Amino acid sequence: MPFHKITYNEKYRFATLHNFGCTFRCPVCSYKLRSGAAGVPGQSWPRPEKFLTVAEMKTALQSVPVDKVFFMGGEPTVARELPELLDFAKNTLRAKTSLGHTNGSALPLPNLDGANVGLKAWDDETHRRYTGRERQPIFDNFAAAFRAGLELKANVVFVPGLVDLDQIGAIAAWIAMLDRTIPFHIMGYIPVPGQPYPRPTVEQMDQAVAVCRSHLNNVAASHLTVAEALNLAPRDDRFDVRQIA
Repeated sequence: MPFHKITYNEKYRFATLHNFGCTFRCPVCSYKLRSGAAGVPGQSWPRPEKFLTVAEMKTALQSVPVDKVFFMGGEPTVARELPELLDFAKNTLRAKTSLGHTNGSALPLPNLDGANVGLKAWDDETHRRYTGRERQPIFDNFAAAFRAGLELKANVVFVPGLVDLDQIGAIAAWIAMLDRTIPFHIMGYIPVPGQPYPRPTVEQMDQAVAVCRSHLNNVAASHLTVAEALNLAPRDDRFDVRQIA
């Protein structure tokens, strides 16, 4: 069972289920910064000592008032129990459900209200080099989720030398063909040890934002250091959470 932790934000009344594992094999995954797993193919952080049962997760979720339940990872859709938990959160707790981040490999899903989808690269060759998987199914799934009425957000990691401005701009232009108002977030790559790619400069980040704003109405960016990425609570109170399971 991949879910190993549940956190709760009292101010905003949301719970987050955290899973282990992913369908992609990204050498530049930022989770590698947390564990010393950089350079280990397919591994982003150490395997948890314990995984939660469905009963434990339901009990924890019922112990706090929740308006929204997020599922995050890794890649939350690898969890076999995800459909049951989505049904429980949506129809028993009457909470909104969202994938706090996902690579889009299993969208859309029943009882899922929203998703924040990381679109890795535009062309298939780069996408395969980045993730080990082909690009087209991911973009098809995003479009299917949009047509199904999910509340979608998208993000991309700006990795100079791998995912450059042309890739980012093409992704933004494609999203705009669905809906110019879909929120889009550009994250500056945080260098992973053992990888050759640099952190983008401030000027490069500004260029990326400008390119994307020529296509989309709602574009934001973040350009974090390692220390900032590993401790987000001082920057955003949505990350001020306590563990409930």
